Amino acid sequence: MACPPDEPCQPMAHQELEKQYSPSRWSPRMDGEAVVEAHVREIREATEKAQAGPDVLLNVAYGDGEGEKMDIYLPPNASGAFPLFLYIHGGYWQLLSKDESGFMATPLRSKGVAVTVVDYDIAPKGDMDLMVAQVRRSVVFLQRRYPGNSGIYLCGHSAGAHLAAMALLTDWTDLGLRPNLKGAFLVSGIYDLEPILNLYVNDKLHMTREVARRNSPQLRVRMVKRNAGTCEVKVALAQYDSPEFRRQSREFFEALRSAGWAVSLEDIAGVDHFDVVEKLQWEDYVLTQIILETIFRGPPLNREKGDV
Repeated sequence: MACPPDEPCQPMAHQELEKQYSPSRWSPRMDGEAVVEAHVREIREATEKAQAGPDVLLNVAYGDGEGEKMDIYLPPNASGAFPLFLYIHGGYWQLLSKDESGFMATPLRSKGVAVTVVDYDIAPKGDMDLMVAQVRRSVVFLQRRYPGNSGIYLCGHSAGAHLAAMALLTDWTDLGLRPNLKGAFLVSGIYDLEPILNLYVNDKLHMTREVARRNSPQLRVRMVKRNAGTCEVKVALAQYDSPEFRRQSREFFEALRSAGWAVSLEDIAGVDHFDVVEKLQWEDYVLTQIILETIFRGPPLNREKGDV
């Protein structure tokens, strides 16, 4: 947790820290159990509608692992160079899957964007190092499958935003291919894993401090050469995210900006940790419009937006 300048830092009490990293406890719409159930129901129904459309490829293998599958939602009459939107689901690295995470496909496909939704081995089957490696493999696979793409745009929510950020900060020379990354949309994410080491979140992850530090995007920003200004990053946070989630987003935005990335901070009003992404199923939603504007606009900008 960040401390004010020139003031001693007092550790947050364990009970309060558990509350800060329990997103369902901060929604003004309904209580914890209800908001999670409503979230899963909403995104599953929207995904089922998207899967019923044409040109949908389900369970495409991007690696050799049993859990290394993705769903691909191609735009109508897909030909030539088209943008690829790669979505990484949340669920605190231990819940959800691609099967209910294609909810944003319909509005994006209608504008000519191919949507891909990635599965990875959630805990306890998968550990943090494996999940990070799998998401990186999925990006390489997409670049090889669609080498003429007009740009790959990563998007992740919550734990998925963490994995998207780790992919963004990859040294691709280690994987023998540099993907055509043009943008990233990081929504209500966690970018420093150390605060959750002693919380319920880590019960199935079993992260050590070394693993947490190795997989914290906040600590990797200055270790990885940026994409020469050609990749635009949107760090988005919800008005009703907890103060800790909002702090993490602001500090990661500042770290990227200080390192020279083209990045903006998008503070989405009137939404909590869950409907901030649920509403991506609607074309007129502000975050959907930010995504489309970024994909189809010109060169990236470096600016701060929103009441943060």
